[in-house]
Amino acid sequence: MTDQATSPESDVPGKPTSASRTTLSHIMTHSDTNLLGTVHGGVIMKLVDDAAGAVAGRHSGGPAVTASMDEMAFLEPVRVGDLVHVKAQVNWTGRSSMEVGVRVLAERWNESTPAQQVGSAYLVFAAVDADGKPRTVPPVLPETDRDRRRYQEAQIRRTHRLARRRAIKELREARAAEGFDD
Repeated sequence: MTDQATSPESDVPGKPTSASRTTLSHIMTHSDTNLLGTVHGGVIMKLVDDAAGAVAGRHSGGPAVTASMDEMAFLEPVRVGDLVHVKAQVNWTGRSSMEVGVRVLAERWNESTPAQQVGSAYLVFAAVDADGKPRTVPPVLPETDRDRRRYQEAQIRRTHRLARRRAIKELREARAAEGFDD
């Protein structure tokens, strides 16, 4: 990671992590529950995508679309009456893509106990123009040791995503060459 305020590929000025960091809060109701009576994972995933999308749009200065979601982890069940806080920030940027890290916290709406982490996820967003074509994003400028750690971890996840994609493509090509039609 460089300390430059602009991207080496362009003259786009960088933005600090705090410039687009956001928290989305929502109280869970009966309409959010699954058959077990806890909040449906899909409801949490939508909140995660909404918060991450807001952060990606803020950071990139325009539309950004979800490209992938990695490692959605549900650590604890969320219940009706929980106040859920979805905290998101840009961890890493490429030329036109961004990794957004999300932490999901929950607390009882009527208690003064600290919020507990109940989930986490990493999403990749691509910044797009009006025609849906990729556009350049500002580099993210980590501000704290925690931000710098998140940036480094995001680079590792990106390397793994690209290696996984390449390995799957090679496997499919090899299977096609062997005559498999799957």
